[in-house]
Amino acid sequence: MTSSKYIGMDVHKESISIAVRNAAGKIVMESVIQTKASMILQFMEGLRGEVHVTFEEGTWSAWLYDLLKPHVTKLVVCDPRRNALLKEGNQNDRVDARKLAELLQNNQLRPVYHGGHGLRALKELVRSYLTITKDLSRVMTRCEGHLSQLGDSVQRHAGL
Repeated sequence: MTSSKYIGMDVHKESISIAVRNAAGKIVMESVIQTKASMILQFMEGLRGEVHVTFEEGTWSAWLYDLLKPHVTKLVVCDPRRNALLKEGNQNDRVDARKLAELLQNNQLRPVYHGGHGLRALKELVRSYLTITKDLSRVMTRCEGHLSQLGDSVQRHAGL
């Protein structure tokens, strides 16, 4: 029997619910930790054998992917809309982490792409460019409005 561990993580801003299954499919550990790099890495260092981890795509997924990738055997960021098993039964963080670990062990997750830092940097640059362009247009429109009002009041005072 191998010493593989299958870890489901339900990630939130303040905390992460974790469920660890062994190769036989038995839950061997459950934990709730803070969403801090030091806490997550400390948890991972305590695990032995092949470590397989999954969590759902979300706000923290890119950061968490980059943090965990060098420390695990397999890392799957999955699409939350495709996890039908998570929609069944009770809905809480502990149960969701258990179900994610089960789906990972049974190879029933559909991964979303995470990887190339160059592509991520390009996307961030494009997003920043679009935001700046929208902000510039908004500011220019406001300036034109103020100048128009100022022009009207100058013309009224001059008697034009």
